[in-house]
Parts: sequence; C-alpha cells; structure tokens
Amino acid sequence: MKNIEGQATQVLRLLLEQVPAIRQVDIRYEVHESAQGAHLVARINLSGRHHVLVCEMQSTGQPRHVRMALLQLRSYIAHHAQDATPVFIAPYLSSDAQALCREQGAGFLDFEGNARLVFDSVFIERQVASKPVVDRRALRSLFKPKSAQVLRVMLRNPRQAWRVTDLAQAAAVSIGHVSNVRVGLLDREWAQVAEAGLFLSEPEALLDAWRDACEPPVAKRLAFYTTLHGSAFEEAARRVLRSDGEASPAAFASFSAAHWLAPYGRTGTHYFYADEAGLERLQSALKLSPSFKGENVVVFLLKDSGLLRDTEEPAPGAICTSPVQTYLDLVNAGERGREAADHLRQERLTWPK
Repeated sequence: MKNIEGQATQVLRLLLEQVPAIRQVDIRYEVHESAQGAHLVARINLSGRHHVLVCEMQSTGQPRHVRMALLQLRSYIAHHAQDATPVFIAPYLSSDAQALCREQGAGFLDFEGNARLVFDSVFIERQVASKPVVDRRALRSLFKPKSAQVLRVMLRNPRQAWRVTDLAQAAAVSIGHVSNVRVGLLDREWAQVAEAGLFLSEPEALLDAWRDACEPPVAKRLAFYTTLHGSAFEEAARRVLRSDGEASPAAFASFSAAHWLAPYGRTGTHYFYADEAGLERLQSALKLSPSFKGENVVVFLLKDSGLLRDTEEPAPGAICTSPVQTYLDLVNAGERGREAADHLRQERLTWPK
C-alpha cells in the first residue's frame, strides 16, 4: 500500500497541476483513528477558493472492491468532511468500475491515465484504451480451458445456484479451480451468492468479456477431402457422432454446429472438434483423405477435450458444441462468422434479467 500511496499522490498531483486556476495543492496521507481508516487528502486553492478531495486508495479496482470502498468513503465524508469531494484511486479501473464511481457521485483516477474529477469549476475527464498486463492476464486466466469448463456449466442455466463441490463435479475440475473462478466472477460482479449457492447475475457481461478476450482452443487443424456430400455425408456424420448417453469423442463445430443450433447460412466446408479416438472414427466413417488444397472437411484435434463435455444434440446423432462455444468460434471466423454469431446469440444466448 505504501507504493500505491506514493503513486496515487504523484498521479493526483500531476492531474491537478494541469488546471491553470489551481494555485496550490497540498496532498497528505492522513490517518483517522476515530474513523478507523486512512485517506489521501488533497487541499486545493482554486482561484482563492479552498476545496478538499478525500481519496480512497485500493490495490485492486475490481467492481466488488470499488463498491465497498465507495460506501466506506461516503460514510467517512458524511461524518467527518461533509464539504469534501470523494475520489477513488486504484492501479486500474475498468469501465464497470468507473461507472460505479459515477453512480456514487465520486471522482476517480487510475495509474493507466483514466480519470474523472468534478468540483467547483473544475471538470476533468480522460479515457485511455490501454490495460495493465496484470489485468489482462487475470482476465485471460478466467477463460483458460479448466476455468472455461466451469463457465460453460454455469452458462447452461445462469440462474441455477451452485455449491462449490457440486460445480466442481459437474465441470470435472478441482475444487481449487472452481474457487478461483468464483472469486473472479464475484470480483467483477458477474455472479452473486445466494443461500443456495453461486449463480450468474450478469451472464451477458460475462459472455461479452469472454468474446473479447477469447483465444481459440488449442488444437491442430487438419484438412481433409471427402467424396460424401449432402444427405449421405450428414447421415454418416450423425452415425459416427451418436453418443448413446456417453460423451462423444467428436462434435460438429463452428458453422457446422450453428447449422443445427441456429441456422443462418450454409458453408461448403464441414467443421468438427475431436480427440484422437474421434478423429479415427471420423476418418473411417466419412472416408476422409488428407487435403492440401480443396478441403471440404476440417477437424480440429484438441489438446484438451474438455469442451467436448459441453455439447447439445438437437437431432439424433447431431452432436454439436454448445451454443456458447459455437458462438465464440464463430466470432473468430471472420466477417461472415460474426454475422452467424450475432444470429446465434439472439436465438440461443439471451437471458431474462
């Protein structure tokens, strides 16, 4: 916190000194025993008028922590500094965290350069596109394969409440993985805890973030050619994918999955995800031969087959990746894929508030 205090002081001073009308800035770290806390307090001379900013500093700017800190800051000002302007400072504040500050009538600034201060005749607002490496890394880790298995389970029915042990069992991951996902969701206020357990309160926001941070599953792209076409290909594919109640080693993916889940437009190429066993079955049943040109079947051989646990069967044997995974794949499939993704989301991935 001492390092944050020093950085916060420097960033706040630099911001205030850009205002020509501000003649004097005195910034101090003040401990208040009666209020059981400490704040960075800036006393400002603005063209002969005096003003005070009381700043709450946190090492994290996740929305849940911001909300609690703003309540504490508001309470302190109400009892000890009624005429002061509240300001929240953190290393990085997302757009959601910034929105919370606006809702609470508090100013904010972070070390990336985002800032909003409004008092007297001063109005400062600045937005930057950059995100710190640590924040990007933390967000990406939430969508890594094991964590993604937890998210897929929860997105099947966002309002369903889960105990940690039950969720770990349903997602086939460790309790530790579920606990890490739980913290990430709660910190970003995408989930809440009820008496029955954890549930998704903002599935749309979660899916938006997953889309924006999404990296394709780690897989080897294999191109093939088959002489089977039309109904003959479809029947052969559905026979080989039929699960009989067990997890299938292969599934329709991307545009091929979307054809069954929310038809939008056909493509001349068929797409599958598969593990090693699934690849062998596809090669045999669909008479696939390797193709370096003119491919009409693409199989993504998965390094981690966890996403094959989350499938749908809209018709007998038509095993497809889930709407969530299909949506993410389509988003990364170019302009036409984006259009198909938007259609799929409208048809299958909207949830009542």
